[in-house]
Amino acid sequence: MNKYYDVIIVGGGPAALSAAIYTCRALLKTVIFEKKYLGGQLTGTELIENYPGFPEVISGVDLTQRMEAQAKRFGLEIRYEEVLKIQLEGDLKIVTTDSDTYASYVVILASGADPQKLGVSGEEEFYGKGVSYCATCDGAFYRGKNVVVVGGGDSAVTEAIFLTKFVRSVQIIHRRSEFKAAKIYLDELYKNLKIKTLFHTVIEGIFGKEKVEGVVTQNILTKEKKDIPCDGVFIFVGSTPNTNFLGNLLCVDAGCHIETDIHMETAIKGMYAIGDVRKGSYRQIATGVGEGVTAAIAAEHKLAELKALGKVKK
Repeated sequence: MNKYYDVIIVGGGPAALSAAIYTCRALLKTVIFEKKYLGGQLTGTELIENYPGFPEVISGVDLTQRMEAQAKRFGLEIRYEEVLKIQLEGDLKIVTTDSDTYASYVVILASGADPQKLGVSGEEEFYGKGVSYCATCDGAFYRGKNVVVVGGGDSAVTEAIFLTKFVRSVQIIHRRSEFKAAKIYLDELYKNLKIKTLFHTVIEGIFGKEKVEGVVTQNILTKEKKDIPCDGVFIFVGSTPNTNFLGNLLCVDAGCHIETDIHMETAIKGMYAIGDVRKGSYRQIATGVGEGVTAAIAAEHKLAELKALGKVKK
């Protein structure tokens, strides 16, 4: 027989933990399935300045540990198992992991999204030491510094513009001859004197000693290589939602962002999506936490509705 929970949460980042705090406090038997470690990308953030309530600044690891302790205090169960698939049996959701099979009428998807990597030398080594995938998170640490932005879409262009609030200069590197970003963003970019553009150019490596000191670039037309000194590299070449385990349950194509309504509910009743896996997410800790709370409250109401209809034992 499948092990039953009131709420199953897939993923262990801040959105998931905030949802768990609310569902557990509402006395709903809740489990989080996390295949690696709690916190997700949050644990790779050394200093967090913009999360409300921490004027002294806090690390991603410390914030994760505080959220975990709070959720556990209300009875959260955490299982380090990878979710392989989810199947539907009427209103019931059957969740299969690499260890067992579980059932619930409510599943909250908080499996996150991974930023696409350049796959060049130094990228992994200097992550959190000059390599970043979030200007909103880390831009303020580069006051008066020189940075490089990689990418050509809306995210790359808007984040480059955002960075000019803090940095001395931005060089935005794009492999094509023109940006794919919307014209309204490009108009703002081209009139910003702090931003320089490099087209037909790719990064071949990131170098430094204890932190980023520069990048190695190559012009894909002339094959000319050049070292560009910089203090930080911000990479915006897309992200991949962790949704492959869903098959075609909510996604026509593998790796899609999941659409929800204002209650974070997906096209499948009783299934919610929060955080970076959700279409339209701002990919911030605070917004993910808010989405988690919204989904948790909606889930509580959903279970109460199913119990009133006699579909769930009271």
